[in-house]
Amino acid sequence: MALGLQLPRQVLAGLLLCLCVGRWTEAGKVLVVPMEGSHWLSMREAVRELHARGHRAVVLFPEVNLHIKAEDFFTVKVYAVPYTQDEFESIMRTHIHVFFQKVHFLTMFWETMATLKNVSLLYERSCEALLYNKDLIRDLNASSFDVVLTDPFNPCGAVLAKYLSIPAVFFLRSVLCGLDVEGTACPNPFSYVPRLLTRNSDRMTFFQRVKNMLYPLSLKYICQVAFTPYARMASELLQREVSLVEILASGSVWLFRGDFVMDYPRPIMPNMVFIGGINCGNRKPLSQVCMLVFFQCSKWNIFFFFL
Repeated sequence: MALGLQLPRQVLAGLLLCLCVGRWTEAGKVLVVPMEGSHWLSMREAVRELHARGHRAVVLFPEVNLHIKAEDFFTVKVYAVPYTQDEFESIMRTHIHVFFQKVHFLTMFWETMATLKNVSLLYERSCEALLYNKDLIRDLNASSFDVVLTDPFNPCGAVLAKYLSIPAVFFLRSVLCGLDVEGTACPNPFSYVPRLLTRNSDRMTFFQRVKNMLYPLSLKYICQVAFTPYARMASELLQREVSLVEILASGSVWLFRGDFVMDYPRPIMPNMVFIGGINCGNRKPLSQVCMLVFFQCSKWNIFFFFL
């Protein structure tokens, strides 16, 4: 089985430009289309490193958001959206609250579906405001970007890259319903790769393998709700029928914020690179006292983590 590559933060910018830009010795222009929330907090470090290496990053984001703000290591380009900051924050708070309720699984499932519809509709409206903004698209097209850096968890950036005919680098943890697997045309055997939320290990009984095969079918509804609008928008813009898998398949490089320390090993493709730990903050080394306590406790198979 192929092993994931470990990519230090310091060489991330070089990878992006070396693989996606013709002349890697020159600084490039990177259009960054981030995903809202914690996704951006990880991507921001990659953008910071791009700037440190002399590349120009332009971050494109909606005027209504939670965490994306102007900073000195990138240029901002903001577009208007048809909802208010209060409406956006209210829906996001509801979305987070659902996961902390102590209710029956079915109740949790249906409440999650209702919240997901609202969140998905919000992102759909934001994407429409971007893709159908003719002046903005004309400006982006004239800017001659070398590469688009985006998180395909929200496929709007991938659709934009396809529409502008710019190479795309995907920066992600995963995509719902295995769309990242389909987009990379990567083998994904049900027999030994545990599926999300199944709680299976990589050593499964026959019935666990059956569960591993059937469980993802329940997530198809989620994908139908969340991703169908992006395929529709892509088809309208490209003036031909196109699927979301086709859009994702155009990605040049997939940078996965994970590794086989936390995740079970699985097949990978040549354009998949694992950069687990890129979003971890630098910590001071453990003191001698902490190390002594750690090793002493380890003798009794007790593990303490000192942050």
